[in-house]
Amino acid sequence: MDTFLGFDAILLARMQFAFTVAFHFIFPAFSIGLASYLAVLNALWLRSRDEIWLRLFNYWVKIFAVVFAMGVVSGIVMSYQFGTNWSVFSDLAGPVIGPLMAYEVMTAFFLEAGFLGIMLFGRQKVGDGLHMMATALVAIGTAISATWILSVNSWMHTPQGHIIGENGQFLPADWIAIIFSPSFPYRLAHALTAAYLTTAFVVGGVAAWHLLRGSHDNRGVRRMFSMAMGMAAVVAPLQIYIGDAHGLNTYEHQPVKVMAMEGHFESHPDGAPLILFGIPDQEAGVMRYSIEIPKLSSLILEHDPNAPMAGLDTVPAEEEPPVAVVFWAFRIMVGIGFAMLGVGMWALWARFRGRLYDSPWLLRSAVVMGPSGFVAVTAGWFTTEVGRQPYTIYGLLRTVDSASPLGASAVGMSLIAFICVYFAVFGAGVLYLLRLMAHPPEPGEPEADEVPGPIRTGGMSAAQQEGM
Repeated sequence: MDTFLGFDAILLARMQFAFTVAFHFIFPAFSIGLASYLAVLNALWLRSRDEIWLRLFNYWVKIFAVVFAMGVVSGIVMSYQFGTNWSVFSDLAGPVIGPLMAYEVMTAFFLEAGFLGIMLFGRQKVGDGLHMMATALVAIGTAISATWILSVNSWMHTPQGHIIGENGQFLPADWIAIIFSPSFPYRLAHALTAAYLTTAFVVGGVAAWHLLRGSHDNRGVRRMFSMAMGMAAVVAPLQIYIGDAHGLNTYEHQPVKVMAMEGHFESHPDGAPLILFGIPDQEAGVMRYSIEIPKLSSLILEHDPNAPMAGLDTVPAEEEPPVAVVFWAFRIMVGIGFAMLGVGMWALWARFRGRLYDSPWLLRSAVVMGPSGFVAVTAGWFTTEVGRQPYTIYGLLRTVDSASPLGASAVGMSLIAFICVYFAVFGAGVLYLLRLMAHPPEPGEPEADEVPGPIRTGGMSAAQQEGM
């Protein structure tokens, strides 16, 4: 078999897509929540004319512009891989996923791109009302984009509404069924709340950092922290509830994935335990050194502590996903989710006691939790996508049958190139974002659209414009 550094072409193609998706996904996860945050800040400014809201808007809109740009660039690369590394999948599933991806571009991306410039630079040029509309439409556009992308991905997990043609292609028969596949509502709600939590903890971490560095008198920083911790206290328990509903939906439609998430190599006829931690040994089919709570998994998934649950011993070996990756990624996601809940409740208690801004350990915890949303969404994405293996379209099209006929060396060299370029380009972008966040919002900041440089009308010079 053709290999590159010991990996075959299929595994290298999967690694390449996983790398680019993981890199890309952190930017939309931030921009979705940040766009909505900017819309709220702008609305508060228009309602109260309190200069602090405008100052916060101008502070975060610069960060949003950089994050949005990096999300667009990293997303373009992913689409090329459908043609380079996964051409068979693109050919067979193209009649279904192609139109859905086109709808995302025509509705969401055009909406965002059309009004982004007005949001960034148009406040003094179009008036407050139109500027507010543009800001809201950008926020709506980010949510619509997530809706279409998750519709595509959900169909790949729970396919329906299609027929299979004579040439093996998946042909649309019922677009409503395709768009609203059984897992779609749960996955959309889970992803959107994850984006809002990610943004809340970034904003809260930045504010906590400045409070620890002596910005207690900066009212903008205090409001940032208050809003972020309030959002965490509300959305974190909601996210856990939605995640539980999503898990039950996954258990119904993708039971093998849940077996891997739970680490159940063996069937349990009298109630399955919840395995908190352990070392999966997939070759031997056992969970080593496991720490378990008896019957709790059956209680969570079946609402009956004595309900029997099947394990991976009922599944052919070639149908099993990589258990270790799914098992640990799921625990990272859930662990961070409960940590977010803990910080949110801690902040709620501190607010009740009137010590929200001067609790040093709460502020330190908020700083540590600042990037936690990015880790959680990446872990959740790995749980979902690796848990779907060995299929690209669950139960219908295997990953090994989806890849392009490429040599391992070609895929491996492109993967190395991606890694080098991504860390150079996006590393510089992240460093620039950290530099922007390192300075607190200060009174008297210039308007976001007051960017130094010439303003011209249709090729006319400034002197010609003044003479009009």
